[in-house]
Amino acid sequence: MRDSNGRPLAIDLGITIVQNGDISQVLPQGASHQGVAINTPPLEPADLETLAESATGVLIMLDQVTDPQNVGAIFRSAAAFGAKGVILQDRRAPPLAGALAKAAAGALERLPCAQVTNLSRALDTLAEAGWRVVGLAGESSTSLTDALDGAPTVLVFGSEGEGLRRLVSERCDVLARIPMPGGFESLNVSSAAAVALFAASQAAGLPDRLPD
Repeated sequence: MRDSNGRPLAIDLGITIVQNGDISQVLPQGASHQGVAINTPPLEPADLETLAESATGVLIMLDQVTDPQNVGAIFRSAAAFGAKGVILQDRRAPPLAGALAKAAAGALERLPCAQVTNLSRALDTLAEAGWRVVGLAGESSTSLTDALDGAPTVLVFGSEGEGLRRLVSERCDVLARIPMPGGFESLNVSSAAAVALFAASQAAGLPDRLPD
């Protein structure tokens, strides 16, 4: 298609057309596509203080969870269960793009994400604003359902290998485990996040769905 001057309309719109070649050649390695790609500005990060100031609902914090598909799946669950946002450490988290964005299935564009330098200090900020911090730890003797009281809650998840780091764990008001009567000792972190988000949404009395 061409404009009134005979120029390809794609050029006027800033669109690059790849002819006789694979579009993967002009995309980052591992990028997922179906033959079409759009170059957009990076997502604007959320501000931690903004997330903290209205202490209601549920927030998610990830402590060194680095697998992009797991993080993307957690974003998707967080959006589905009405969480207010996600908090990541800026140096220990995968880029908010590529495989992560694909696993998030659109949740990246809907859910605020704050990236902070120090998670422990971020938890101090949240506690001062009225948030209660619940860390997920399989070795805890406290059940998650007992730990959730409907208060504004930050759910903190550590890496699958090492779990929560000491300084992050010490900032938690309570450490809790997901009961597993089937005998398994642990869940994939994204699966654990989905279970915990459902339990937290029920404890907080969140509606089953947004009004039409």
